[in-house]
Amino acid sequence: MKTLEDAYQDCHKIINRHSKTFSKAFSLLPAAKRKAVWAIYAFCRSVDDIVDEGANPHEELAEFEKQFELFLNQELPLEQSMWLALDDVFKKFDVNKQAFTDMIKGQQMDLVKNRYYTMEEVEEYSYYVAGTVGLMLLPVLAPNNHKQLEAGGKSLGTAMQITNILRDIGEDIQRGRIYLPSDLMDLFGVTEEQIKASEVTDSFIELWEHMATRAEDLYKLALESIEYYPIDARMPVKGAAYMYRAILNSVRRNQYQVFTTRSFITQEEKQNILSQL
Repeated sequence: MKTLEDAYQDCHKIINRHSKTFSKAFSLLPAAKRKAVWAIYAFCRSVDDIVDEGANPHEELAEFEKQFELFLNQELPLEQSMWLALDDVFKKFDVNKQAFTDMIKGQQMDLVKNRYYTMEEVEEYSYYVAGTVGLMLLPVLAPNNHKQLEAGGKSLGTAMQITNILRDIGEDIQRGRIYLPSDLMDLFGVTEEQIKASEVTDSFIELWEHMATRAEDLYKLALESIEYYPIDARMPVKGAAYMYRAILNSVRRNQYQVFTTRSFITQEEKQNILSQL
């Protein structure tokens, strides 16, 4: 039987393996909050992996949803590290259960929808798969006033997802998905054939920058409420926002080559961002 500490360390390994940016930013938190972030990330990663890598994602996601319902009803055996750690998080913090349910709904969207028609649709999807993460984390980061921070938390998660979309266009097309809204593609004169052919044209760059501007506006909106976070959470939240926003500049440095190059920020860049907070 795993101990609670073992379970948290397993979750820590997951966040370190899959999101060094996220892990680095939230490493600044006090231990209890930091561990809770690891457990929440492990939950999100589990759902995400089912959709992207599952052999039978429809069935596996339905099964995961059933497990989560059992977990909420305290009827699930806490054998897996994620559930054991998450149980501790739910006991210690005023968790937003709806956000976890909405996250699962967002991943279900990926199983039935692979084209988006408006930026509003993209932002709605971004809320379900990432804005929800902001709502999951807020009770951990700001236990006493998390409800008043919800708008900013949603904005930050949504901005991060739009950033993911703009970074991962090449990977997504390999999975048959295009998250660039078709009305903007039409407006800027970018065709699906050009995306599939990995063409970085002036029109593509204009479309990319249009969406990047929206992401940057959402980052600004999210950071407007930073002073309302407890002192121990301000640097981690700012760090996460600044590091993720820096991915956009990394894509620019790579000449918008999102089809064959995965843009990221270096350890040195992360350290510089943290030193300037």
